Amino acid sequence: MVSMTKIKSICVYCGAATGADAVYLEAAMALGRLLATEGIRLVYGGGGVGLMGATARACAEAGGKVTGIIPDFLLGKEQAFDHAHELIVTKDMHERKRLMFERADAFIALPGGIGTLEELIEQLTWVQLNRHSKPVMVLNIANFWDPLLTLLDHMQSTGFVNIARPVKLLVAHNVRTVLPKLHAAVAHVSEAELHGEAEERVLNRM
Repeated sequence: MVSMTKIKSICVYCGAATGADAVYLEAAMALGRLLATEGIRLVYGGGGVGLMGATARACAEAGGKVTGIIPDFLLGKEQAFDHAHELIVTKDMHERKRLMFERADAFIALPGGIGTLEELIEQLTWVQLNRHSKPVMVLNIANFWDPLLTLLDHMQSTGFVNIARPVKLLVAHNVRTVLPKLHAAVAHVSEAELHGEAEERVLNRM
């Protein structure tokens, strides 16, 4: 009997603002509670404001485990979240992103700004270059990510994304479909690829 690879932690990228629509905040809180209920550790950017703070607060208050990773220059600006079970302060953004990758088995992007977009695109690039097999997802609340999805289709139709190697971006339109899609995505990924013995080799070739 083959045991299924289990997602133990998820990195959530999201905005330091709450956005103009209350539905974004509601989704962030629902996602935080879901991770707590399912016993999946939340790894995130360490801030206590915006969707970042809402996701972490909801997870912690529901009994979940939270790891915040924040560079020292953002400690005051993003009001480092004091409910995190583990708060890691890094010297710069590069170290922050490396540790977020290292600590997570999957990645979800909630609505956010330029920083959220940059983090999401970096993970998609690494997957596209076969640097890792961890699933990458957007939570497309109120169709927030539709312009990006259209752009990715445009890149493929104009010949800049090889149709033989399509962008491996999962899309969930509501919180309840997040985990089924992620679990399906790792069904054929080994434990070593997702976390564990292969992790150091993956990091070394980034």
